[in-house]
Amino acid sequence: MIVLKNITKKIKKKTILEDISYTFEKGKIYGLFGRNGSGKTMLLRTIAGLLVPSEGSITINGEQLHKDTSFPRSVGLIIENMQLLPQFDAFTNLKMLSKIKKIASDHDIESSIKRVGLDPSSKMKVKKFSLGMKQRLNIAQAIFEKPEILLLDEPTNAIDEIGVAEVHNILLEEKKRGATIIIASHHKEDISSICDYTLKMNDGCLENE
Repeated sequence: MIVLKNITKKIKKKTILEDISYTFEKGKIYGLFGRNGSGKTMLLRTIAGLLVPSEGSITINGEQLHKDTSFPRSVGLIIENMQLLPQFDAFTNLKMLSKIKKIASDHDIESSIKRVGLDPSSKMKVKKFSLGMKQRLNIAQAIFEKPEILLLDEPTNAIDEIGVAEVHNILLEEKKRGATIIIASHHKEDISSICDYTLKMNDGCLENE
């Protein structure tokens, strides 16, 4: 469970997030919609511990961010401008990431790459991947450690129609596993069919749809 209480974030006197209070429950998918600059990505970054709120608190499974822990203990993340390692193949990218927490096996890595429609045995370097293939690998890195929380910014960006359906199926499987999933998107129609709740970001404020 993720509990936001009166979250406000100001950067250079500009209010980016304003007095946001909300509870995200385990095993649910939340769609976060809004135009560019509405605060969607900033809210995901704040929940991920990458931005410290100017005011308010974030509590995840009873632990307060920036007080009890710096980052959520179990989170998968797709955020804008993520950088994969272009000189390595898909498996090697995730293998290197797995050495940080040491909780994912080679089988977990291979399985997550297969789930997103890529070949874990391929030696093709990421720099030769299409945009859609890179985004699929981003999804694989978000899910390969079976995190309790998935924070996904435009996860179907650059993915074709068939691939979008595959991603939706993966997210529904992750929900069934018990993950709390928050998806940010400009296009409500792209993901509303799989969301339990839809929320609107508007000028840094969070509104129920």
